[in-house]
Amino acid sequence: MKQNILIVDDEENIRFSLKGGLEDEGYQTMAAATGEDALKIVEKHDIDLMLLDIWMPGKDGLQILEELKKSGYTMPVIIMTGHGSIDTAIRATRLGALDFIEKPLDLNKIIITINNTLHLKALEEENALLRMKTEKDDEIIGNSPAVRKLKEQIDTAAPTDAWILILGENGTGKELVARRLHKKSKRGQHPFIEVNCAAIPEELIESELFGHEKGSFTGAIERKRGKFDLAHMGTLFLDEIGDMSLSTQAKILRILQEQRFERVGGSQTIQVDVRVLTATNKNLEHEIQEGRFRQDLYYRLNVIPIRVPRLIDRKEDIPELVEYFLKWYSSKKDGEQKAITEGAIKRLMQHDWPGNVRELKNIIERLVIMTSGNTITAEDIPPLGTRKTSEIDTLITIQELKDARSEFEKLFIEHKLRENGNNISRTADIIGMERSNLHRKIKGLGIDVE
Repeated sequence: MKQNILIVDDEENIRFSLKGGLEDEGYQTMAAATGEDALKIVEKHDIDLMLLDIWMPGKDGLQILEELKKSGYTMPVIIMTGHGSIDTAIRATRLGALDFIEKPLDLNKIIITINNTLHLKALEEENALLRMKTEKDDEIIGNSPAVRKLKEQIDTAAPTDAWILILGENGTGKELVARRLHKKSKRGQHPFIEVNCAAIPEELIESELFGHEKGSFTGAIERKRGKFDLAHMGTLFLDEIGDMSLSTQAKILRILQEQRFERVGGSQTIQVDVRVLTATNKNLEHEIQEGRFRQDLYYRLNVIPIRVPRLIDRKEDIPELVEYFLKWYSSKKDGEQKAITEGAIKRLMQHDWPGNVRELKNIIERLVIMTSGNTITAEDIPPLGTRKTSEIDTLITIQELKDARSEFEKLFIEHKLRENGNNISRTADIIGMERSNLHRKIKGLGIDVE
């Protein structure tokens, strides 16, 4: 998208000449003859930079700066004046102006100043993104065959612009996969915007995704940019996509196809360039059969499916994960890293980890905090439940019999496949099912046998 510059000056010839010169340089421009008009434009449009005259009838430039500061607008402002003074420059700088140009204006100097200012703004946004990235570690720990395969899939898919559906149980690290895909893509230096579809109330999700205009609904006291807008040139990660309502799915499908939308309460069409990654812990094919997920949206999102392995399927990674989490939590406590005995590792390896890597991470955090000595032993490991118990607990919380039956079939077949080394023919013989029927069951239940 072209960067939008607002020219605010009461002299028509200045507005005309600046508008022509800046548009020749590839910028998009808007113009206002008064401070009041400028504030109205800022309320309705996204402005990347403002050229602001100081002396104007009505509200002058300093008053406009005060209004912008009070309203929380952060676009860079360059002051233009024919009555420059040290005092005016100081006041303007304190109110947020980034530069000061005296009249008569030199177009070449203005263009250089604008380029430098916008470059500085871009660097500040990039630094903010880098700080956000350091707050959330995106490293995938482990060297098991399952993790090596996962990393290979990421490395192959990341450089493309293909949309990816990330599948896996809760706690397996689907968000880490999305972040790694973004980081290794051509969009890696642009925003990574995450939306947890399950955490946003249905009545607010349109505003969250598409933004809204001031006054479009009760509580909309100012314009808000949506996640699609914020993700322009970068990656939009829709987590828990299976929990999105059917009505929102229909709107999402249209916007994903067209990559343009209007804010809630607005009429201006906004065009974006966004790569979409999605994730779910649900079997979307089953959700489609039950009428809870749109088939056309599923096919649009499922260009490249990537399944994140469960921790029970990569237990050989547990020692490395434990060492990593010990180092992580010890550094957060500013203390010496705690050691762990082989006996303690063995205890951890015996657990089935129904909560996957997230459960292991939480256990290690508890051990770092609660273990009094510098070494964690087997006796320090709290009682750990089994996957069997957790799965039974999960089944009895399901409301409808058909859903419980489907979940039980999935758990039963997964268990029998593991017992038989994922050999489908042998498993079919043992459970008394035709091999072709078992194949269809495996596909329909979303079971990974690779």
